[in-house]
Amino acid sequence: MVWRTGLRVRSEKGVDSEVRRECLEFAKWLREEFEFRIRVVIYLKKDYQIKNRFTKELVSATFFAPYDKEEEPYIRIATGDYIELLDELGKDDALASILNSIAHELGHYYQWIDDEEFDEESAEDTADYIMDLYSDTRDHP
Repeated sequence: MVWRTGLRVRSEKGVDSEVRRECLEFAKWLREEFEFRIRVVIYLKKDYQIKNRFTKELVSATFFAPYDKEEEPYIRIATGDYIELLDELGKDDALASILNSIAHELGHYYQWIDDEEFDEESAEDTADYIMDLYSDTRDHP
């Protein structure tokens, strides 16, 4: 089996243009820094929350891990609360919150790739690592 590789971002209509731009920039950086042996698509959703396919709970982000590795995984990120986050946290922290959700779900992607059990703490450690690296590339005052 030859797998497609890489990381892609798809944004639905209605996602804030600033969020879309920042997520695309983040994905470009991720592709330079990390390996994506099995293609994963990040879907940016305009909704405030999305429903987890299995638990049916409303969440801000999900990772779909197919049982069969011949099927491609994907990530869904809710971005509908960006304006509220913007008012509450300011632009940089509001965008970082969304990027952190992406990084967290990528933690689950790597757990899936490595046939590890899903672990929230480990996924958060991966997110912290990714965000620390990314932060080092940003302009700091």
